[in-house]
Amino acid sequence: MKHIFLLVFLFSFQFIQAQITGVVKDAAGEPVPGANVFWMDTTDGVTTGEDGNFSIQKPARNHILVISFVGFENDTIHVDKSDQKLDVVLHEGMELSEVNVTSRKLGTMKLRGSVINEDMISSAELTRAACCNLGESFVTNPSVDVSYSDAATGAKQIKLLGLSGMYVQMLTENIPNFRGAAAPYSLGYVPGPWMQSIQVSKGSSSVKNGYESITGQINVEFKKPHLPEADRVSANLFAASTNRYEANADATVNLSKRWSTSLLAHYENETKSHDSNHDGFADIPRVEQYNFWNRWAYMGDRYVFQAGIKALHETRNSGQVTHGHGATSAGELYNVGVKTNRYEAFTKNAYIFDREKNTNLALILQGVLHNQDATYGHKLYNVDQSNFYASLLFETEFTKQHSLSTGLSFNYDGYNQRYRLSNQTDAGLTKDFVKESVPGAYVQYTFNMNDQLKLMAGIRGDYSCKYGFFVTPRIHIKYNPNEYIQFRLSAGKGYRSSYILAENNYLLASSRKVRITPDPEQEEAWNYGASVATYLPLFGKTLNVNVEYYYTNFLKQVVVDMDSNPHEVAFYNLDGRSYSHVFQAEASYPFFKGFTLTAAYRLMDVKVTYNGKLSEKPLTGRYKGMLTASYQTPLGIWQFDATLQQDGGGRMPEPYALADGSLSWSRRYGSFRQLSAQVTRYFRHWSVYVGGENLTDFKQKNPIIDASNPWGENFDATMIWGPMHGAKAYVGLRFNL
Repeated sequence: MKHIFLLVFLFSFQFIQAQITGVVKDAAGEPVPGANVFWMDTTDGVTTGEDGNFSIQKPARNHILVISFVGFENDTIHVDKSDQKLDVVLHEGMELSEVNVTSRKLGTMKLRGSVINEDMISSAELTRAACCNLGESFVTNPSVDVSYSDAATGAKQIKLLGLSGMYVQMLTENIPNFRGAAAPYSLGYVPGPWMQSIQVSKGSSSVKNGYESITGQINVEFKKPHLPEADRVSANLFAASTNRYEANADATVNLSKRWSTSLLAHYENETKSHDSNHDGFADIPRVEQYNFWNRWAYMGDRYVFQAGIKALHETRNSGQVTHGHGATSAGELYNVGVKTNRYEAFTKNAYIFDREKNTNLALILQGVLHNQDATYGHKLYNVDQSNFYASLLFETEFTKQHSLSTGLSFNYDGYNQRYRLSNQTDAGLTKDFVKESVPGAYVQYTFNMNDQLKLMAGIRGDYSCKYGFFVTPRIHIKYNPNEYIQFRLSAGKGYRSSYILAENNYLLASSRKVRITPDPEQEEAWNYGASVATYLPLFGKTLNVNVEYYYTNFLKQVVVDMDSNPHEVAFYNLDGRSYSHVFQAEASYPFFKGFTLTAAYRLMDVKVTYNGKLSEKPLTGRYKGMLTASYQTPLGIWQFDATLQQDGGGRMPEPYALADGSLSWSRRYGSFRQLSAQVTRYFRHWSVYVGGENLTDFKQKNPIIDASNPWGENFDATMIWGPMHGAKAYVGLRFNL
């Protein structure tokens, strides 16, 4: 490490040459991230950042600058001045007389200019599948897994680097969001048609957004009223063979040169209970949701303002629809019901002092009220959560090599909880109020040597009223010796406060007793990562290959133990080791015009110490393979997409012996595959799409243990490792004006 800092020290005093800056956009004015910018007949080049901006030193004897990106025509610019600022527009395909031959944009892009290992899922990628909400947006992404948390509520959870979504920091437009009680069902709170893009970063990420990122960050960027590409009016109608219907609409109005506003609306209704395996329980919950968002923007020359207010109402009903085959009782049906009201308000204020040096001061404020009443049989968990977040940030570039970001933050969480953890209706409700306030400060320095060597080092200190003072260090290094290969290294720490019932109340859908440690520790982990990304010219096209490895090591953790006692779920502090090793390789190649094939393979080793024994983490697959194919016809009228996933088997929680000596369930589950496909027909202002999910029709057999007797001591709906419902077909209509 000392050699790296010595290298940074030496380079910081090198002779600063003339800088050429600029931005690369497409014909619609949208920034093009990851474009190559290099001097002709040299290997001196850079790549554009997420906002399309670039900066490159001008050599003394070269005046021809080339800009290229896959799917676009190259642009060649003669540069006369030594400090010129360029606006570059790349055109897709070739324009011929009376015929337009276009090429499609890349849906998922590795952000080459980012020092962090980061992928951007664009709006083009989001239309390749149904993408009705955030949880259904990762069908074609090999890095993020989305699976059911249990067989009763329909709750879905994200897994990144082999670990639960609790260790992924969720952001909406770079504001921490969906904390605590919102976590189990939050993937359904973000409608797909509202999203502009998703950024997935792996590892410890930046200290700018807090200390909670352990395995990575997922940031959602929504449609914004002030962007040039904002739809004036758009709509999306959707219907599925499971009797699910959705309607989405948004409208944008430019009130003046500076002011703009938009209104986004979403409604969904899963109108029918389905019991395809005839165990008496609904495989898909009946969900009805109303979701509205009004946002405003003011774009001044120096002062920029954004604000919005959002309201959501959702009812989720599931459980027994009949007593099922082999029922031991014809009494009361076991019902699951979750009612949620959620309100959000945010504001962003920024004052720009110097655009050339990106010097600005920003204030971000957000408030959230989340009210949830949940019933699992006769068990209850009701919570009113309030959250307030504030962040004051200052950023500047001293030179093109040295930049600084620093700021203050404050976060408050309050949980007013009322619950009953047994099915005994005569037992009273337990009332509990917990809160945590955390002020903090951070500083982050970035060194950039011609976009070939980038180093970002940050540290933050925070004080929790529950856990005291703690320090979060993080460092990221990117080195690309040429335009064909990039190396990245990262190391950093992450912390997380565990709100056990708020985040895990879906586990109440079983007869297991709940045992919670009275003094849960703040979770603490180190994450280390290394990756290599290559862009290899092959037969006139570019082969993209990415190989990465991540190691997460927990120093403190709240363990969820379903092994030590098969009739109990225990939450206690880690006493031993807990870690994950994840290796992933991914390759993508456009075999012919309009057709791209992507293949990925991931291998995971995730282990936790349960009651003194280091064991493989249950319900976590050992590997995953993915193959995605996408083809768009030359005129861009038709698009065909298909994704095949192979999920590896894993370990089940420790079973128990039944009266006949057999095991309550198998110790391990096997691998399975799923296929999804979609066909889209584009018209001038609208498109229609049809598709299917889980076309292999694979279903987990007997996902609910002792489903015929839900009031008995063996009932358990939390043993989920695969899909609960079979093949599903859908049709949709998109409209843009």
